Amino acid sequence: MKKLLIANRGEIAIRIARAARDYGVASVAIYSDADATSLHAEIADEAYGLGPGRPAETYLNIEKILDIARRAGADAVHPGYGFLSERTEFAQAVIDAGLTWVGPAPEVITALGDKVEARRIAAKVGAPLVKGSEGPLASAAEAVDFAKQAGLPLAIKAAFGGGGRGMKVARRLDEVGELFDSAVREAKEAFGRGECYAEQFLDRPRHIEAQVIADSRGNTVVLGTRDCSLQRRNQKLVEEAPAPFITADQRARIHDAARAICTEAGYTGAGTVEFLLSQNGVISFLEVNTRLQVEHPVTEETTGVDIVIEQLRIADGLPLSVTETPAPRGHAFEFRINAEDPGRGFLPTPGLITRFRAPAGPGVRIDAGVETGSEIPGFYDSMMAKLIVTGATREEALIRARRALAEFRIEGVASVLPFHRAVLDERDFTGEDGFGVFTNWIETEFRGLEPSPRVDPAGSGLIRSFVEIDGKRHAIGLPAALFSGLGAPQLVQQATSVSDGGVTAPIPGTLQQWLVDDGAEVAEGDAVAVIEAMKMETRILAPKAGRIRIKTEAGAVVSLGAELATVG
Repeated sequence: MKKLLIANRGEIAIRIARAARDYGVASVAIYSDADATSLHAEIADEAYGLGPGRPAETYLNIEKILDIARRAGADAVHPGYGFLSERTEFAQAVIDAGLTWVGPAPEVITALGDKVEARRIAAKVGAPLVKGSEGPLASAAEAVDFAKQAGLPLAIKAAFGGGGRGMKVARRLDEVGELFDSAVREAKEAFGRGECYAEQFLDRPRHIEAQVIADSRGNTVVLGTRDCSLQRRNQKLVEEAPAPFITADQRARIHDAARAICTEAGYTGAGTVEFLLSQNGVISFLEVNTRLQVEHPVTEETTGVDIVIEQLRIADGLPLSVTETPAPRGHAFEFRINAEDPGRGFLPTPGLITRFRAPAGPGVRIDAGVETGSEIPGFYDSMMAKLIVTGATREEALIRARRALAEFRIEGVASVLPFHRAVLDERDFTGEDGFGVFTNWIETEFRGLEPSPRVDPAGSGLIRSFVEIDGKRHAIGLPAALFSGLGAPQLVQQATSVSDGGVTAPIPGTLQQWLVDDGAEVAEGDAVAVIEAMKMETRILAPKAGRIRIKTEAGAVVSLGAELATVG
């Protein structure tokens, strides 16, 4: 390959662009209008616009992306993670266009990306499995029927997704139907497909995964394990490598199962095989992610292997640079730095970053997609950066992590920094009394935090756009007032005063749907609407009992505190 198009955004697009430069190839970035001032578009050698719209019209638009690849003269495509990274039709379209696809073959993505088929492959090679539905469930009613048969708790998952998107855990039978519908909506928004299946949910399990790389010459190597148990809303917050507090036998079984699954599927590229580890030591296969993982840096730091460059080497037909599992060299943590308020249930907080000062020093790596002055749009994932800290031992890495987190400063938007600082004082996590963290530990055991001060989302006051001259991207900015009212989406602003019984937006985002009809009687605490921001759904609750009067239509873009309805 000579020129690599990166079909993604944010920190992972920057990570791939840097690897491309190290590998000796040029990089091409793509960006939506919402990302017009984004850092990833500046870091790459070239950048091309996708135009306006939600992800389905931009980063999920295969035709637009391939047209840019043609215009840019790219000969290879790296999908990153999320968006189109696990979509068979994208991989096939890239190959059909005569470009090199940096990832596993389309048929392998189909087999392993389909979580139901992946379970069949895992069963064939002897990996342990909990009980699951035979295939995607057709309706909420079918999900309820399966729950009655399999028992609770029940995990409802996107069949063609990953990263926690489109996953819900039902603990009561009366919530299965609603959670199934919510999972389908999230899956459609994040992956373009809404099929969901269900399986028994192991209560209070750890999340352990194995990083695999495989070349086209028949070599498959497991680079080691990671623990990703510290999660909120089924999405990871902190990861570490190698996975601590597991036995040598458990580690060997995970390595062997991961290698066998990938070999059976004919896997090439970088992939991750995920498992759950129950409190009593039972290991159960979860899924295979046929792409680069967010948490790949902790494996890189503890093995010395650049996983992104390995992906490029494999795509070029070269052999792996390692032939067996490397002995771990120390211990590493990754802290996802998300624009979320942990004191308000990790609500996403899009807006303008007025200060971003990252830590440095021995053992500290920052993979960031933002800087001071960056704007966090509400369309996408809430991740701003990743802090990776490495030490000779887990204890040294914890000490360095406390130092690095104390130095980190982010202002203008809320962040999860207070959570990360607090969790390093939790004995369940630090492990003095054994490792007590499990996948819903935050929701059930964490002592909680005070909410961050509310900051109204701020804009730059400019409409930013770009022109291309001889392939070079040039930024222009014009006063937003010049365009006031021209083609802007419906925006419901924060109310200057909220009436008694006002139903307000807890976050800025898109009012996805109303769960009740206008004029319906509701009880205090009833879920009445769903708002979506940063690819996460949040339910809006009735502030008191009474009759609801809806003021804002579904589909509207609303600001923080906007009055959407009244109850009286």
